[in-house]
Amino acid sequence: MQVKVVLVDVNPKMVQAWRSTFEENPEVEIVQGSMLEQQVSAWVSPTNSAGRMDGGLDLVIKNALGGPIEKKVQSEIGALFHGAMPVGHATCVPTGKPVPGYLISTPTMIASSEDISDTLNVALACAAAFQAVHMQNAKLPGSVRSIALPGLGANTGRVPVEICADLMWTGYSLFRRREFDDFKAMRVALEEELGDLGPSSTSGKKKVAAAPPMSKANGNGHDASANADFDDSDDDDEVGSDEDFDDTE
Repeated sequence: MQVKVVLVDVNPKMVQAWRSTFEENPEVEIVQGSMLEQQVSAWVSPTNSAGRMDGGLDLVIKNALGGPIEKKVQSEIGALFHGAMPVGHATCVPTGKPVPGYLISTPTMIASSEDISDTLNVALACAAAFQAVHMQNAKLPGSVRSIALPGLGANTGRVPVEICADLMWTGYSLFRRREFDDFKAMRVALEEELGDLGPSSTSGKKKVAAAPPMSKANGNGHDASANADFDDSDDDDEVGSDEDFDDTE
C-alpha cells in the first residue's frame, strides 16, 4: 500500500531545504504551515525518551488532541520500553479522533534540549517514524494511509535545515524501499547506508559527522556536507498562538 507523505513546517528555510532535497520525489507533498491543518491518518511528533509533551510541537499537539494523549503515549512507552524510549524507536497510539487517527511519537534525543547537530539522530528518528507506520499497518492493514512529519531536530536540536532534510530523505528512502520486522533490523539497514550511527544521547557522546545520504552524495541531490550555518533566528515558533512549533526536540 502506498502511504502518502506530507512534510510540514512553519520554518520557510526548512521547507526550502526539503524542496531542494526531495526535488526528485514529487509524490512527497511539502507544505509551509501548521501540523494541525494536515488531514492525514497520523501526525508525527518529535519527542524525548519519556514522552513528556510539555513543549514545542508536542505541547501544541497535546493542546489540540487533549491531555489524555500524553498519558497514552507514556503508557505505551512504559509498556514497550520500560519508560524510556531510545532514539531509533517510535510509538503509534490511537488519538480517539477521526483526524488524525494516530499519533506517532519518535524521540530525537533522550533528555530535553540536547544539541544533536553532531549526531545522526534525525535519520534514526525519521526512519523509526516510518517503521511505526509499517508496524501499525501490519497489525491493522490500511489504518495509516497518510502521514505528516515536521522538521526533526531543526529547532531545539540545532540541526541545520540542510542536514535535517538530507537525513529525513534517507529515512524516507529506506521506507519506500524496504520493510522490517522491528526497529533493530531497521537500524542495521540504516547503518549500512550511513555508517556508525553513534550514541543516541549527548551524555559522553563522541562527535559524529552528519554524512550525506548515500545516493544524495552520488549526485541525486545536494550534498549534506555543504550545509549552511545554523541560525537560531530561522525558527519562527508559534506556540503562543497554538500553531506549529518547528519541532519539539
